[in-house]
Amino acid sequence: MQKFIPLFLLLILSINSFAQDRITGFNFATRSEVIAKNGMACTSQPLATQVALDILKSGGNAVDAAIAANATLGLMEPTGCGIGGDIFVILWDAKTKKLYGLNGSGRSPKSLTLDYLKQNTNGKIPAYGPLPVSVPGCVDGWFTIHKKFGKLDMEKILQPAITYAKEGFPVSELIAYYMNGSAKRLKKYPGFAETYMPNGKMPQKGEIFKNPYLANTYEKIAKGGRDAFYKGDIAKSIAKYIKEQGGFLSYEDLATHKSEWVDPISVNYRGYTVWELPPNGQGTAALQILNILKYYDIAKMGFGSTDYLHTFIEAKKLAFEDRAKFYTDPDFSEIPIKELISNEYALERKELIDPNKAAREYPAGELEQGNTIYLTVADKEGNMVSLIQSNYRGMGSGMTPEGLGFVLQDRGELFSLDEGHANVYAPGKRPFHTIIPAFITKDEKPFISFGLMGGAMQPQGHAQIVVNLIDFGMNLQEAGDAPRIRHEGSSQPTGSKMKDGGWINLESGITYQSIRELMQKGHKIKYSTGGFGGYQAIMFDEKNGVYYGASESRKDGQAAGY
Repeated sequence: MQKFIPLFLLLILSINSFAQDRITGFNFATRSEVIAKNGMACTSQPLATQVALDILKSGGNAVDAAIAANATLGLMEPTGCGIGGDIFVILWDAKTKKLYGLNGSGRSPKSLTLDYLKQNTNGKIPAYGPLPVSVPGCVDGWFTIHKKFGKLDMEKILQPAITYAKEGFPVSELIAYYMNGSAKRLKKYPGFAETYMPNGKMPQKGEIFKNPYLANTYEKIAKGGRDAFYKGDIAKSIAKYIKEQGGFLSYEDLATHKSEWVDPISVNYRGYTVWELPPNGQGTAALQILNILKYYDIAKMGFGSTDYLHTFIEAKKLAFEDRAKFYTDPDFSEIPIKELISNEYALERKELIDPNKAAREYPAGELEQGNTIYLTVADKEGNMVSLIQSNYRGMGSGMTPEGLGFVLQDRGELFSLDEGHANVYAPGKRPFHTIIPAFITKDEKPFISFGLMGGAMQPQGHAQIVVNLIDFGMNLQEAGDAPRIRHEGSSQPTGSKMKDGGWINLESGITYQSIRELMQKGHKIKYSTGGFGGYQAIMFDEKNGVYYGASESRKDGQAAGY
């Protein structure tokens, strides 16, 4: 009897799954889009959105506002981001009329070897503690995009976050929930409770939380630049702390770090160009999914239909097999990106999909080789920034250097320990990365800056957003509010293989008929709370000269403009 409970829950929830009655649009939409002329900011915390708008109104541009919002989120949403993590950016520069991509991910410690990890772990790099810590790339990423495109000085950009860190802010509902969950795992690590549990417990919803340590760190960065973080006292404190914890991240690792400008990659989806960043991130998977879906009449299938859900899930499985095999640091392996996102390859892979049966496993392609925050900002000049930044696993490794006010990321967990695997651990190597920003252009002009945070949900979510907008005709808000699919159990870049077809998590709103028919095709269905991502987006309406903004209800976020 127990095995039927998840399905019963799905049935009940699918009956009462919509937002309040609205006179316009799809009935699952939570609100209207926000429309403004001069600028738009969409983040997962309303106070951070207001910081971004304040920067825009004070003469800053979209890059300045994005950095200010990210710094504020590092304080207010430490469960998703912070300067102990990495950063990726796609931005549209109105002056050059061009898209730019930034890979701000850090590398593994140069003194940590594969042999050491194999001898001192149980075949997998641990999620917490000092071993999964890689160089945090966020701060260098800020200064790299600011140097090329920024307008205001960094002291002014970081001041709102500094003020909030000193004076405190009321913790929002969802962040309080996740902070309290993180405390159970991470409070045992030195520095964590001192920083985040000053009264012996995590802050609750509505309580004022201050982080004077982070305020001091931000002040040093604002005055001393990126070198204050990577070559000054902050770097020395990080290295000393990690060494004391038995880790390997060193001062030299920090001092030699730098971000990298990269060319975004794209596919054409029904006349729209969808852009992602190349590996070591997983954005290529979203493009591979879309490249397969474009050979089906998705609009005719209908949103939430069994045919659409099945086709989408199988396309995702196919893309994730290649994700597991090929995606890695391009400095260490030659990745066949052009082939992976080619139309010829999509057609070849499409033939593996059985319309009537869920596959238990798929082969990866045979090609010749040659938890997170997302925000987006646009300004009155036409610049648009798509920015994603993360610690991984919510609050990261638990490693909280004394007196600095932030947790270091645990991205190193995502290396494989299998020799011969493209993503196998190596000193000074960037791990496979889950966080990905996205962008859509139309006729070589900026159209939509968007992202959807949440681990392996991200490429699945990106593809679903594009399909919702283009195939199902949803507006920017509806495309994010629509019920989502999350497939789990695919082969992973860490080495695991899918042999049983994995399973599907469906949000309430998918009909019982579709659920039943998916089960008849051999899909395993589960229900889970959360894990379906957090979406923000800005669309430029060239005809009317206005921006549309959207921020979904799954997070505490806000879209706002002026």
